[in-house]
Amino acid sequence: MDTQIVTYDQRIALTWNGAIAALRAGHLRPRAQIGDMFLGPAEATLLTRGAWIDGVGFGVKSVTVMPGNSALGVPTVQGAMFVFAAADGHLEAIVDSRLVTEFKTAADSALGAQLLARPDATRLLIAGAGTVARSLIDAYSAAFPNLRSIEVWARRPDQANALAAECAEVQIPVTAVDDLAAAAGQADIISTATMAREPILKGDWIAPGTHVDLIGAFKSDMREADDTLIAMGRLFVDSRETTVHHIGELSIPLSHGTITEADVLADFYDLIADGAVGRTSDDQITVFKNGGGAHLDLMMADYITASVAP
Repeated sequence: MDTQIVTYDQRIALTWNGAIAALRAGHLRPRAQIGDMFLGPAEATLLTRGAWIDGVGFGVKSVTVMPGNSALGVPTVQGAMFVFAAADGHLEAIVDSRLVTEFKTAADSALGAQLLARPDATRLLIAGAGTVARSLIDAYSAAFPNLRSIEVWARRPDQANALAAECAEVQIPVTAVDDLAAAAGQADIISTATMAREPILKGDWIAPGTHVDLIGAFKSDMREADDTLIAMGRLFVDSRETTVHHIGELSIPLSHGTITEADVLADFYDLIADGAVGRTSDDQITVFKNGGGAHLDLMMADYITASVAP
């Protein structure tokens, strides 16, 4: 049987609203079986994630994550996604991991914001100016047509300025900002996409009604929000199984006694398939942890392969 090969260049066949819809639809299926493996030191991690979804099949994504690569002009994340058929296990597709990760990560956050942010949100702040930040600009622009401004902050102002200049063609104005605290206090949605291991976003800065989307932390020693922010908002995750005890964003506050597992109110399966309640008032602060997961990769790979099929 032929194996479909999908390269990054084939992204032209995809849309952000299509990717978001694929994740929403995927969570109407039975809950996935998933497993993760991390190998290597903090500065050179091999991350392998596998999943099985009834009706979709099997998927494994293996990537290396090397933050130092950006200084070398080499991608920080490199790897591939393998999709196996549900019926007989043959290798159906090999998909460039960059394509899967880019669309899955940003669509994950945009879907979380659609479920939890105020519908009248008009001002987005992105902390980080790398590859994920660029895709967030496109995903949020598609998911929230009422957005009026997008601001970008980075530890290195030149990176934020470069990203803003790169996005001059985007219909929504994209500007770089220097003062993270001031920008956070004025934003309706805040999305963080950094490699921080210590909090960069403080609860004291956040105005009532804000939706906070935390992406960057993916290991037990990483976090972007301080304990105050984690404790003050209504707390949600994309997947309980891949976040609560695995990522420092939640596991560190849990170890401090700042929150309990019961404070994590719902994940995507709860919100989408089971009808759990997200935001209940306009002045609530909602906090969403985007932890990813192999099942999300598989849902996205399924969308991608169907979209680019001959």
